[in-house]
Amino acid sequence: MQIFPNFITIEEEISLTEEIDPYIKKLRYEQSHWDDAIHNYRETEKSKWNEKNIKIIDKIRKKAFSKEMSHIPLIHILDLASEGWIKPHVDSIKFCGEIIAGLSLLTDSVMRLKMVDNESLYKDFLLSRRSLYIMSGIARYNYTHEILKNKESFFKGQYILKDRRISIICRSQPNHNCKQY
Repeated sequence: MQIFPNFITIEEEISLTEEIDPYIKKLRYEQSHWDDAIHNYRETEKSKWNEKNIKIIDKIRKKAFSKEMSHIPLIHILDLASEGWIKPHVDSIKFCGEIIAGLSLLTDSVMRLKMVDNESLYKDFLLSRRSLYIMSGIARYNYTHEILKNKESFFKGQYILKDRRISIICRSQPNHNCKQY
């Protein structure tokens, strides 16, 4: 798990949000995801971005993926309400490959990774506003990941209030020969 604080500027965050909001705000917040992993959210996928924002998307892809690695062209956009959360889960290998890169917009939040076979082993990560996280390898397959509910949202003893959070998620192509660890 890698985290890059201040991966984008405030101006870039505003630009991304201004492009996303007109569409995503037309959607209603859903209470439960099809796999029951996400609560109080809305989501979409986007393939076309304005000229300024495609540069930001390319910056994410360049940081996360090697030149040889193919990535999913659709960008997943997840809008989590302030009272929303993401339950522990491992993303299916059917839908994404070995690398998941997420850009956190609008608020700080706490992501917890728990070992799949031993949930008492976990580590919390502060995903600060405008940070990029890259999950790969052992973190991708051997640990669940979650965004903590506000009442549980502590990092190193400090309470982290999560407000509305948008994540822009880039994923590598699934490798159908891969087996989850």
